Amino acid sequence: MEKSDFLKKPVEHIDIKSFDSTGIIEAMREMSFTAGDTAKAADIFNKMINDEDCTIILCIAGSTSAAGCMQIYVDMVQHNMVDVIVATGATIVDMDFFEALGFRHYKGTPFADDKTLRELYIDRIYDTFIDEEQLQICDNTIKEIADSLTPGSYSSREFIRQMGRYLVDKAKKKDSLVQAAYENDVPIFCPAFSDSSAGFGLVKHQAENQENHLSIDSVKDFRELTEIKIDSSVSGLFIVGGGVPKNFAQDTVICAEVLGKTAEMHKYAVQITVADARDGACSGSTLKEARSWGKVDNDYEQMVYAEATSVLPLIVSYVYHMRSWENRYQKQWNKIFQ
Repeated sequence: MEKSDFLKKPVEHIDIKSFDSTGIIEAMREMSFTAGDTAKAADIFNKMINDEDCTIILCIAGSTSAAGCMQIYVDMVQHNMVDVIVATGATIVDMDFFEALGFRHYKGTPFADDKTLRELYIDRIYDTFIDEEQLQICDNTIKEIADSLTPGSYSSREFIRQMGRYLVDKAKKKDSLVQAAYENDVPIFCPAFSDSSAGFGLVKHQAENQENHLSIDSVKDFRELTEIKIDSSVSGLFIVGGGVPKNFAQDTVICAEVLGKTAEMHKYAVQITVADARDGACSGSTLKEARSWGKVDNDYEQMVYAEATSVLPLIVSYVYHMRSWENRYQKQWNKIFQ
């Protein structure tokens, strides 16, 4: 078999504007188990939208963007449903920026012969395929951007803004999260930025410019996000997955305290996850447990134990069609660093 035999059918990203899930969420509100939790999560997210003081922080981990949820996150930015993004480098670079360059993710199968895939330079994300040769073009594009910038220490937020600026003129696909965030002054933080295609491009940049190069400062990331938290009288977390993005956003409350500043616990929190709490993890503790650390208040929090692609479109479509976002003002947190 040839590579083209595997890379046939692109993943199509769901458009939450094309359907109205309010009826489904209203029905789920009268149900139990995950359905009831999903409705509660939708209500809490809508409360964040209606709280004019609330800074909404979207945390993304996992591969939902590759699986077809990429447009959801773009719509959240373009329709003022999110003010800050904290994500894995893979979400921002290997998936979103990758498609902005004109490449695609393809529907596959988890039962493919991985040895054959490796021979053909096809990477597998469960049942999704991606062309490794195209991913290397993404790596080299990151290097190209790094080569064009003044050497020094950058937060991931600063570098990702440069990625967005690059896409304004160079994007093959205009509707990307990186470009939308750049155009709407929504900061994106990737605290583990090098754990992605960005890492390969930046390593190559540094190897070729050993005396005078750019580097990513994760401590600067933490400080900048904490500054946003300190300046936000109210904040809410909308978490897809967990892990580093979740903990990074939660820890800003504690970091503010370390700096001698006052920052209220995150007032609202929703987490969609399949992780288990019994090993002490749950991809970064349950939201109730986070209360013991002084990170998240418990009045408006909801865990939704579900694979995110099954419930995320319903929740965001519900909030989109409630249309409270039309009355929100843009926080434009990037501007405090200019």
